[in-house]
Amino acid sequence: METLLGFDFGLKRIGVAVGNTLLKQAQPLTIITAATNDAKFAAIATLIAQWQPARCVVGLPSHPDGAEHDMTIRCRRFANQLHGRFGIAAVLVDERYSSAVIPHQRGDLIDAQAAAIILQQYFNEYTNP
Repeated sequence: METLLGFDFGLKRIGVAVGNTLLKQAQPLTIITAATNDAKFAAIATLIAQWQPARCVVGLPSHPDGAEHDMTIRCRRFANQLHGRFGIAAVLVDERYSSAVIPHQRGDLIDAQAAAIILQQYFNEYTNP
């Protein structure tokens, strides 16, 4: 059994989810709202120390037609930084519609729920039945 952390990366907030390869059920964990990159990675370091994930799953946004945009590049960079800083494999998963399937009201912080959807998608598509 391996523990995985899922990330919905944003410039202001990073949603985080957790799950494992035994149950294959992603759960929202927290939202990181630190102001600086150093503070964000310090919060991530705390989560990695606590959960000791085998890998991290990062949502990869793109336009509906699959074309990349500015946030696509930033998410790739974030995944590379996770791998470089913590030595943990980072897997990218298409997140084009993750926020669209979450029922929410204006102002709700849905980032951790979006991270759970991204991680659940990984379990559904990339792990053995």
